[in-house]
Parts: sequence; C-alpha cells; structure tokens
Amino acid sequence: MKLKFALFALVAVFLAALSPANAVTLRYGFQGDLKSLDPYSLNETFTLGALGNVYEGLTKRDKDLKIIPGLAESWEIVEPTRWRFHLRKGVKFHNGEDFTADDVVFSADRVRANGSDLKTRIPLDAKFVKVDDYTVDVVLKSPNPILHYEWDTWYIMSKKWAEANNSAAPQPATGQQLNYAALHANGTGPFILTSHQAGVKTTFKKNPNWWGKPEHNLDEVVFTTISNDATRVAALLSGEVDLVDPIPLQDIPRVNGSANAHVMQGPELRTIFLGFDQYRDELKSSSVKGKNPFKDVRVREAFYLAIDEDAIAKRVMRGAATPSALMISPLLFDLSKDFPRPKYDPEKAKKLLADAGYKDGFEVMMDCPNDRYVNDAAICQAVVAMLARVNVKINLNAQPKAKYFAKVLASGGYDTSFYLLGWTPGSFDSWNILANMYGCRDEKGNGGNNNLGNYCNKKVEELRDKILVESDKAKRDQMIKEAYDIAQNQDWAYIPLHQQALAWGVSKKLDIAQRPDNQILFYWAQKKD
Repeated sequence: MKLKFALFALVAVFLAALSPANAVTLRYGFQGDLKSLDPYSLNETFTLGALGNVYEGLTKRDKDLKIIPGLAESWEIVEPTRWRFHLRKGVKFHNGEDFTADDVVFSADRVRANGSDLKTRIPLDAKFVKVDDYTVDVVLKSPNPILHYEWDTWYIMSKKWAEANNSAAPQPATGQQLNYAALHANGTGPFILTSHQAGVKTTFKKNPNWWGKPEHNLDEVVFTTISNDATRVAALLSGEVDLVDPIPLQDIPRVNGSANAHVMQGPELRTIFLGFDQYRDELKSSSVKGKNPFKDVRVREAFYLAIDEDAIAKRVMRGAATPSALMISPLLFDLSKDFPRPKYDPEKAKKLLADAGYKDGFEVMMDCPNDRYVNDAAICQAVVAMLARVNVKINLNAQPKAKYFAKVLASGGYDTSFYLLGWTPGSFDSWNILANMYGCRDEKGNGGNNNLGNYCNKKVEELRDKILVESDKAKRDQMIKEAYDIAQNQDWAYIPLHQQALAWGVSKKLDIAQRPDNQILFYWAQKKD
C-alpha cells in the first residue's frame, strides 16, 4: 500500500510541475506507453490516436466515424482506375513549411517502404502522380471503391523535414535505435508536439495556425504512462489527471460514485483474439520437435473448443465484453448473425488432440501484452488454465506492450508461436481483416501485414481480391461471408474471443467525444474551470 501511494505522489508532483499558470491543460494517463512518434512505425490504435492530434491524413473521420475532408478538400473518381485529390491550400507544417503535393507523393512511398507497419493503407501497385502543387492523381491497376477508407490514419509527413533529418525511411517498430522522426514530430494538425520521453511522458501545445476550426479550449496536453491500475485510478479521483484509459473493471462503480469523475462506457470495434504460428516447420518455443502442431487443423480446432469465452466474458471481463465468432465486430458486418460461436467442449478438444497425435498434450509458449488491452494478462492467465484441462501446458510470456510488439513483430519472421492480440479494422470494413489478418505472406514478409502466424488459404485470397473491387453490397457481403466461412469454420485460422467495452475515466470538468474506435482525440475536448 505504501508503494502505491509513493507512486501516486511521484505522478502528482511530476504533473503539477509541467504547466504554466492559467493555461487550460488536459492531463491524461494511459496504461501503456507511447514509444515511437514515427506515424508509420506501429499500426496500433493508441499510437495512431495520439499521433492523430499532431499529424493528419488526406481524409478525417467525424465523431460518428463518417469520412470527411482532411488535407484533401475534395476528391473524385475521374476514371474507374484514377482518383483525383484536390489538396487544401494554405496549410503549413508545424515548422512553417508549406504542405504540397510533393509531401503526399513522398508519404505514399514512405508508408509502403520496408520498416512501415502500415503498408496496407495503400495498394502496393498504386501510382501517385503530382498534377500540380495542390492536385494528386492516384492511378490503380483495378477499380477500388474503398481506396480512401483507411486514409484518416495514413498521416502525411513533410518530405523536406524527413529528408533533412535522415528520416526518409520509416522507423521499424522492432528497431532499437530510434531515428529523428521517432523522437520528434512535424505535422499539420491542431496540436504541436513540444517534448517526448519515449515510454514516460509527451507534451503538446495548441497550434495557433491550424487550418481548421478548433472545437477544443485547450492550451496544452500532458500525456503520462501510468501502468499501475491503482495509481491510475487514484490520480483520476484526486483530480491530478483529467482522463485515464482504461478504468479497471472492478473500479467502475467506485469511480462512478465519486464526486470528481465518472466512467464513459461504450461499445468498441476492436476484437481480442488468439493466433497461432502456422508457418514454421517447427515451433520456436514448444516441446514438440520436428514438426509444428498448429499446422494441423485439428489442433487449432481443439484449442478453440478448449477455451470457455463465455466464462472469460463473465468473470475476467465482468460482463464488459461481447463474445465473438468472427474477427470483426457485428457492428461492422451485417451477416455476422450467421456465425454462431462454437460451444465450449473440452472433451471434443481432447479427442481432436488425440487424433492429431497429442493424446498427452504438449508444451508451448504464449506471448501476451500486459498493459495494452482491458485485462489482457488476466485473459491470458485464464487461457492457460483452460488449456491445462486438455493437457496443454502454456508457458506464459506476458510483457509490457513495447517489449511485446518488438518480439512478435521481430524482423526476419514474426517471433511468436501462440499469442493474444487485438485488432480494429482501420477501414471499418471486412476487407481490412481479409487483407491484414488472412493475407498470405511471402518470404520477405509482404502480404498480410499483421498475419503474425501466416495463415494462408488461396481461396480466401481470391475472394479478398474480388471483394475489393465489388461495389454491389449484397454480392460483396456474400463473398465476405464465404471467406469467413472458409477461414473460421473450416480452417480455424484464429480464435476470436470478444469485443471489449470502452471504459474511460473522465473528470466531471471535462467533456470529450468517445468514438468506438477508442482513439483519444483531444481536439474535441472542452475543460471547465
């Protein structure tokens, strides 16, 4: 208990020393850290949300997630395979440079370069053509009706600034030496990044020259990593911070009953799931030698049936989760109702393992973050216990997210045998899932950018390619359904667990918009005296 209060006292003293008198300051804490500031390093909601206050895309999304103009004032499809984007004039980067078409063309190349974790934001074969300083054409190999669906988080960087600071290449998430763009930022957005200590604190000030109309009343923002749950809640209840994410589920009633704060809850689009290495001939961390158990569909099905997701949702998540049978939220796919979740069946799981040659089970390592998702470590611990009932011994490797992502995204081949991850489709569309999570990877890692276990089914890829160009919703939905049926009902590619619920702790002096994509965007924050 003394340690908790000591930690809280340090946070309070640290935060109090940061802001000048009379400034309207938003202080917020998150359970994980903000490491790299390079907007192409990590395709992760928290990182993209934090950087989305500084950087901007050609498009934005409003409070209801509708696509609206950003750095592009408008766009049109001039030919089936040619889009034209009309750029906003008079926009300046934070260092005073003008935003032009050169920055868009540069950013299109950079986001698809080696080291980027956002390669799938743009088709690899799309050609960006500068028409003039404020017009860019995108020439495609085939029609693509959802080309711009993910461009609100494809942030545009300054070509001159990146090249002048030896940051023309993206900073890999696994890199140990951080480049200039990973430690500094130069965007066009409503806030300017003023200081950054990776994994500790980041400060921002309002951009007085922003092109848009501010909807906030903030002068500055201070972000601090507060990994300890008790310290994070104590900081909120004392008024030392105005916003924290997440509130531990067991603390929601206490926060709602306090005089200073309340919990903002709502549905989240992210799916929490488990994945397998289905690529290597021998797992890197298993008692099984000479072969890979996860290449056998019976083993993958057995793992699925051995996990009681209803119990996880009820006990671990305290009811603040919706069990899922798919890798996408039912809010984003109308035919989700046609996919009931298979029932928990440990006896059938044992039989499947025996049929696959593992009657006595086997041993394998599981990678898990312990500061990224709601109760992530507790979920993994529950999975460990459930798999033990079917004689599978899991060696749990739970780490802070910075170490976790560095390991599972390790260059030269994703370094994990069995893992927990969360995924929100940036386009809010199934094609994102099919491309990122089900796309086959080649030897160089191209393909499914976040398909860590390299699940691969050519029929699913054929359907994915047809889905991309199909504009008829009914036909498109049927093809999506077919792809999911193959991947989940036949191949048991992943184990979807649930969509967690949002639980932000918010001061009663703060009004802020909460979107189901869980991005913390402080340009919609109003703080009262």
